[in-house]
Amino acid sequence: MKLTDDEKAMLDGKEGSAKQKAMDLLVRYGNALGAERLVDTNNVCGTVVATNPFMREFAAKAGGFDAVFSEFNLDSSEVVEIPMVKAHTCQLIQSFDQDLWEIQGISQDRYELSQKNEAFSAGIGVQLMSTCTPYQVGNVPVKGEHCAWMESSAVVYINSVLGARSNVEGRESTGAAMLTGKIPYWGYHLDENRLGTDLVEVEWDVQSMMDWGLLGYYIGEVVGERIPVLSGVRHVPNLYRIKHFGASAASSGGVELFHIPGITAEANSLEEAFGKKKPKFSFKFGKAERQKAYEHLNHSAKDKEVDFIMLGCPHASIEQIWEICKLLNGKRVNRDTMLWIFTPRSIKQLADRNGYTKIISDAGGVLMSDSCPAVGQLLPKGTKVVATDSAKQAHYLPAIMGVQTWFGLLEDCINAAITGKWSGELR
Repeated sequence: MKLTDDEKAMLDGKEGSAKQKAMDLLVRYGNALGAERLVDTNNVCGTVVATNPFMREFAAKAGGFDAVFSEFNLDSSEVVEIPMVKAHTCQLIQSFDQDLWEIQGISQDRYELSQKNEAFSAGIGVQLMSTCTPYQVGNVPVKGEHCAWMESSAVVYINSVLGARSNVEGRESTGAAMLTGKIPYWGYHLDENRLGTDLVEVEWDVQSMMDWGLLGYYIGEVVGERIPVLSGVRHVPNLYRIKHFGASAASSGGVELFHIPGITAEANSLEEAFGKKKPKFSFKFGKAERQKAYEHLNHSAKDKEVDFIMLGCPHASIEQIWEICKLLNGKRVNRDTMLWIFTPRSIKQLADRNGYTKIISDAGGVLMSDSCPAVGQLLPKGTKVVATDSAKQAHYLPAIMGVQTWFGLLEDCINAAITGKWSGELR
């Protein structure tokens, strides 16, 4: 790769060992990708936390979080002191709620280690947003801005809805980007790689969050990592619907960018979305395809008795929490069923002020932040059957946690929380 003078200086170690390790990683990474150069970024979303038992044990044995960052973010067996980050950096979703850790079954030792980890992260300048949806709580990149983000549902959102530019990065590349303000210039950073490839004729009148999830899930299975362009969308989706759509497509496939002409950031017409080229592949989403996606998402579930209701994946917006509260107000969760709702920590504070947290608590539910069951591998003890309005969680929970998972409307999930039984269906 061609390096600029400031990049050469970092690679030569003139700005310290940590930045030298970071630049070395980025050069190796960029060469493997065939990138010709690096690009500046001042917007990084990654993780600095010890996310699994191996990392936590490593932190204890190796002498702290400089060692964890060196090994797992910089691919360096040599422990180097980690300086203040160079690029504006946000911490993504963590393993558990820092306030409700006891309810989630977290040990005292693990909680205390996590507190030290947070202090380390804040100490090097990482913003502790602790959410899979940083764009909901202040990190809103603008069209054309080069970013280095992990988390598939977040990347597909900023690429598509906002028109920012990022590939789905990993812990290592984002760790290196934090310290250098650089990321390889390849993939979705380039204009020519952002054109649509597949045309989706949306025949079903997609309106509800459930239908947007089914649409995304079906499209992801068909296109894999290609770029779908949607035609025939009759209603403009709000934030949480289009957020849910992208997360679904990124879960069943590897979608990192989509276009809905006239709605998303980069295309006002089909011609603009495809760059005046013809789509490589075309398919439709109608009644039969909707049914297929619904059956696929519910294939693991057999038992109607529900132990656990999970809402808020990707993390719930304040509007979603309000919708939940309207359904829960004055009602009571079944004594044999748990209801957990997940949202960014700062939105939870807003929910506290608005009285929404009290409505949820009075009903027997819990409003949580920082994590989710799939990422944190956290479920109430004894959980065998889950219900959720998230296609992403319905996709991952059966494989990760070995539980039956029902997927459906928010109303179906709240009804299951109150009755303890699943009665949802495709309507």
